[in-house]
Amino acid sequence: MLYEINTRCWLRGLSEKGGAAVTLANVPAAEFAGWQEMGFTHIWLMGVWTTGPRARAEALKHLDLRAAYDAVLPGWTEADVAGSPYAIGDYQVPPALGGEPGLKEFRRKLGEHGLKLVLDFVPNHLGLDHAWVKSQPELFVHSPTEVSGAFSQETPAGIRWLAHGKDPYFPAWSDTVQLDYRRTATRVAMTQLLQSVASRCDGVRCDMAMLLLNDVFAKTWEQFPIAGQPSATPEFWPAAISAVKRAHPAFLFLAEAYWGLEARLQGLGFDCTYDKTLYDGLVSRDGVGVQRHLLSMTSEALASRAHFLENHDEPRIASILSLEEHRAAALVVLGLPGLRFLHEGQLSGACLKVPVQLARRPEEPKQAAIETIYRQMLSTLPSTAVGQGRNQLLKPRAAWPNNPTAQNFMIVQWQTQGPEFDLVAVNLASHRSQCYVPLTVQGLAEHNWLMKDLLGPEEHKRSGDDLQNQGLYLDLPAQGAQLFHCHPIN
Repeated sequence: MLYEINTRCWLRGLSEKGGAAVTLANVPAAEFAGWQEMGFTHIWLMGVWTTGPRARAEALKHLDLRAAYDAVLPGWTEADVAGSPYAIGDYQVPPALGGEPGLKEFRRKLGEHGLKLVLDFVPNHLGLDHAWVKSQPELFVHSPTEVSGAFSQETPAGIRWLAHGKDPYFPAWSDTVQLDYRRTATRVAMTQLLQSVASRCDGVRCDMAMLLLNDVFAKTWEQFPIAGQPSATPEFWPAAISAVKRAHPAFLFLAEAYWGLEARLQGLGFDCTYDKTLYDGLVSRDGVGVQRHLLSMTSEALASRAHFLENHDEPRIASILSLEEHRAAALVVLGLPGLRFLHEGQLSGACLKVPVQLARRPEEPKQAAIETIYRQMLSTLPSTAVGQGRNQLLKPRAAWPNNPTAQNFMIVQWQTQGPEFDLVAVNLASHRSQCYVPLTVQGLAEHNWLMKDLLGPEEHKRSGDDLQNQGLYLDLPAQGAQLFHCHPIN
């Protein structure tokens, strides 16, 4: 279970709360204990790296960003704007956050609590302030003549126009400079940089990882041809990931990935990739689409997805879903195999999406009902097989002819040793739904069963023969979300 923290805002908040400067070197012990108690395994410190004045200047002059700052943090000042953590000027922790010694101490304390550290790796681009812009401009996409989306830079070969980093479907990021993966020197330099990052953490979240795929990159930058380009350049990720894993076999590679390229990236060595399709289905209230998506994946693919309801790029889930919808969606994310991914503020019902360029955020009132939902789920799950045992996503069937509501369910069976098992059952529809669930537990007919909802008051006795022959009948209310522990009673 991964927990994403906005490092700059979080440390600022801790400092204001405690009345003294808090850096990564002296984070209060209660923070580590709280994460451990909630069952997290990995802490992602989003935004620990150094930015720089040129990138920060872009964040200050961008009109859309200034409007976002006004909306989220009225009365903000320029001191509140640190620049984008994804326009990295140097892969070093700045002194204000505790520097490299502070990061080392923070990681040590995480380890004492059985937790691992995940950091950002931004492979597609660097910030305008990075030393390579002046010292090694040949590593970037560039042109000898002026072109749109590029800026001029003095080089030993004269003025060159360096491209800003971009996603092919959106305008370029004006605070960045685009690395050129068609060049061997760039690939070598970025592999070495990745290895340096990996020596200081236990995993990386790779920003926009699919942009480096050869065909994606070639299409995006075809207007910047290079002379003498090899006809068959190997993909970057397999060699880079292998280089890291030779030194750190248990290292975690998480890819931010879209456009249906998740399986392809996993084939190149990633351990986990974002499950944006699941996210889109949950926030659009498309229960039928969610079930179709989940059942379309192999068990291996499902176990390698990162399931989430929000992150720093998405709106706060509490601002989109009702309390009942939020509860159901949360159990989907927490009840599936794979990487369960939660976001700082999500557990207390934060509603403001804070621009990543800000180093300060407003204090939002906590929503007690949402806190109760997550507290109950996160305290209950460790006592079950969920996330620990064998699992199977089950396909429900219609409860009776001409009743289509079975397609609204997400059902996962979990089992460790012995006959007992747990069942995550969620109705994602806005109305009551019914189905039969074909359980696959061995020896089901040999016992009668007591089923107790660990998240509510329901308790049922069921005949093993009926469960074996007909399946488990479920009738759940709108957005019903239940976690049944099932054990034999004879």
